[in-house]
Amino acid sequence: MPEVLACIDGSTTAPAVCDYAVWASQRLQTSLTLLHVLDKTQYPQRSDLSGIIGLGTREHLLEELASVDQQHSKRALEQSQQMLEAAQQRAIQAGIESPLTRQRHGSLVESLVALEESIRLLVIGRHSTTNDNIAEHVGSQLEPVIRTLQCPALVTCGDFLAPQNYLFAYDGSFTARKALQRVADSPLLQGLHCHLLMVGSDRAACQALLEEAAEVIRPSASEVSIAWREADVEPSIRTYQLQQKIDLLVMGAYGHSRIRQFLLGSTTSQLIASSLCPLLILR
Repeated sequence: MPEVLACIDGSTTAPAVCDYAVWASQRLQTSLTLLHVLDKTQYPQRSDLSGIIGLGTREHLLEELASVDQQHSKRALEQSQQMLEAAQQRAIQAGIESPLTRQRHGSLVESLVALEESIRLLVIGRHSTTNDNIAEHVGSQLEPVIRTLQCPALVTCGDFLAPQNYLFAYDGSFTARKALQRVADSPLLQGLHCHLLMVGSDRAACQALLEEAAEVIRPSASEVSIAWREADVEPSIRTYQLQQKIDLLVMGAYGHSRIRQFLLGSTTSQLIASSLCPLLILR
């Protein structure tokens, strides 16, 4: 059965990732799995060191290096298990009866690809490291995941806040209408206030498309608001988020439009990094 999969790490975003995953699991009425990936670049597995050391090196040095390697891997496994156990207890306290935990070695993308068939919704946190700014971190971690996986992804930021409304960035294309229908059919966002925003140069055409979209989403929403903007996509979305106090931004892989060019272009990570609320990205 497809599940909600939450990527847990040792960052400050882990509690929010867990909480949003719990919220999604309860809304979708599906199981929750908490995943921690032991990245081989950070937690190398035990390796054969004999080729690194010269033939004349004493045997005890080889044994010492192997022991250090083994201890490092053991500590990484223990830390990973502690992270997962803490997240599991948090999910149980929030009402999830039997959340599962999983550990995997390898890269994040490779691990998620291997599990993709069982994922209904991926929940992953946006965060920076001490050495990288947010855009760099997002570019190296989230963007490959979003581009590679075909399942929906909920990218969290900040503390958990149960969404009461959401903003759907719309462009009127066939794939946009299909994505909107998916939102309408899913229990994830049912009963929330839906804001439909379109960015384009022809106000009348955009208004007509927005009215059509409103009819699609209205049966599943508590309220529907439509808006048109002519400015660039990122500032338009950001300003609207601030003005309307948006809790969740919903975007999809659309047709050939300014929104698609923005979403899939070189500034993808900028939108994820600058968003004032979590993003639900549909593929």
